Amino acid sequence: MMRKSLIDSFNYAVNGIISALKTEKNMRIHYLLAIIVVILSLFFDFSRTELLILIFAISLVIVAELFNTAIEKVVDLITDKYHPLAKLAKDISAGAVLIAAINSIVVGYLLFFDRLSSYADFLLIKITNSSTHLTFVALIVVILLTVGLKALFYKGKGTHFQGGVVSGHSSVAFCIATIVSLLAKNTLVTTLTFALAILVGESRIEGKIHTFIEVFFGAIIGILVGIIIFKVIG
Repeated sequence: MMRKSLIDSFNYAVNGIISALKTEKNMRIHYLLAIIVVILSLFFDFSRTELLILIFAISLVIVAELFNTAIEKVVDLITDKYHPLAKLAKDISAGAVLIAAINSIVVGYLLFFDRLSSYADFLLIKITNSSTHLTFVALIVVILLTVGLKALFYKGKGTHFQGGVVSGHSSVAFCIATIVSLLAKNTLVTTLTFALAILVGESRIEGKIHTFIEVFFGAIIGILVGIIIFKVIG
């Protein structure tokens, strides 16, 4: 019962995020910018603290936009007529998004400006050797892409957390398998990690949560992201 309740909670949360992505233009813009900024962070010599601040700033904007959307929906549910208090509630929630956005701009300026001004001095070799950073970014990109594709192509089948046009479990599993194989450069390790990824995909099919095509698409996304970030960008 507890396990089912936990899964349901995650499912409701993901449903909320994807619903906001589908209905709110500003949310889609913030989401796209988040993906771009996370990828760009690969080209900068950020410390762990700086990377944490960057991720927090991005998350704060998205969280504020989610709260803003929720408040707008509640106000519209209560009344469909103009009321000064309803307008004030929407204005205040929009103000929260504005403050979060300004904060992200300030953070972005402080983190990126000096490095952009000396573009020729980017420490690409250090970034390439930072497998931890590359792995972290690769997994974030895979998750963001998976959620974005679920929102874009959702057709009412299953739920956003369980089901959807792309298997998130498959994309993450195959991304991890690809990264491990690229780092280990060992045939046995590569075989074992991809075998585990295949088992993850097979479990989604056996559980009738995803079709073979949905698992296959997830695997392709995971593999491509891993290769692009480690071999092309890294």
